[in-house]
Amino acid sequence: MMSSVPPSDQNNNKKMKPEQFRDIFRTMNDLIHEKPVKGFLQSIDEFFSNPFPSGAFPVQVRENEDNYIIAAELPGIKKEQIRLNILPNQLTISIENNESETKEDSNNHIFQKRVSQQRLSRTISLPVMINEKMVKASYRDGLLTITIPLVRGTTINIED
Repeated sequence: MMSSVPPSDQNNNKKMKPEQFRDIFRTMNDLIHEKPVKGFLQSIDEFFSNPFPSGAFPVQVRENEDNYIIAAELPGIKKEQIRLNILPNQLTISIENNESETKEDSNNHIFQKRVSQQRLSRTISLPVMINEKMVKASYRDGLLTITIPLVRGTTINIED
């Protein structure tokens, strides 16, 4: 079926005028240079500069005859930022990273201040009770190593 409107009139209604394009580009340019987008772009930069971009850090648990050995890779983290918390059969490794950056002009007037706080934690469940008095931890060259001795129960002989 053919429309009663001539084809040239249909096309004229859909064409955009150059002024409309100019307004769209001006709006897009304003949006890119406004704070929300700049903040978003800055967060992307921070995401790629973060040592733990996925929000977690790698942890490996091994077992030998006498111990559980937990190793966590924490590059760029200082020992003071690490906290270990022990529950009956769980170990939680927490990291807190607080950064503050202030930019001043030549008259010592602050024109930009940025504060960021990052908290990450991993909880490892073990199939045994943990005796916190026997747990040992060391941190060297970005590698946290935690040694948890296996606590063996008493073996009971069954009589006939």
